[in-house]
Amino acid sequence: MNIIVTGASSGIGNELCRLFASNINNKVVAIARNRIKLEQLRRECLFQYPGAKIYPMVFDLSNGGFERDFKREILSFISSVDILINNAGLLVNKPFEELTNEDVESVFRTNVTSVFGLTKVLLPYMGKAEQPTHIVNISSMGGYQGSSKFPGLSAYSSSKAALASLTECMAEEFKGRNISVNCLAIGAVQTEMFSQAFPGERAPMQPLQMAQFIKDFALTGAAYFNGKILPVSNSTP
Repeated sequence: MNIIVTGASSGIGNELCRLFASNINNKVVAIARNRIKLEQLRRECLFQYPGAKIYPMVFDLSNGGFERDFKREILSFISSVDILINNAGLLVNKPFEELTNEDVESVFRTNVTSVFGLTKVLLPYMGKAEQPTHIVNISSMGGYQGSSKFPGLSAYSSSKAALASLTECMAEEFKGRNISVNCLAIGAVQTEMFSQAFPGERAPMQPLQMAQFIKDFALTGAAYFNGKILPVSNSTP
């Protein structure tokens, strides 16, 4: 399978790439801004899984430009897309009255606009196999309607709510094109972002645990769900 994972340099995205790369029949494109961490990911995957096909791709999703260099580079690795996991995210933890327009815009560029741009440029290469292409958008319980909300996270949570709505819209738009789109609103996982959101707190789940769930869902969920926003959480926060 041809698999793309954004936000691959650390946390859940990093673990997802390792899990997918363990099957040497997969081609895994790992996208993030940090070249050093991506190269380390590649070396470790090749050491652990000789023959693994993992392709680091250094790209800042918040800057756009998908129709230019991005498209050319990604098509040098794969010719079609079976799974796209939009996992990259940005969090700003500030009281509402201290947020600047740039804070909000930067969060939305990474968490929402980049998903739109990336998916749009890849659409011609989706739905080509017998099994549907599965787009999995990684949202948060902070963006899940009716869930607990926390001070300082209004920009982040509202962007993740927008991503959930975008998921429903894309699923409707792509009907009949052999593409399924779903959104996982994940709860507390011990990542750098969690520590930024809740300093001093400990999450009950590790990145590998959540990555295992997301991997299984990405592989099988399209057969059961489309346009769904699914909460994946056993705690608050």
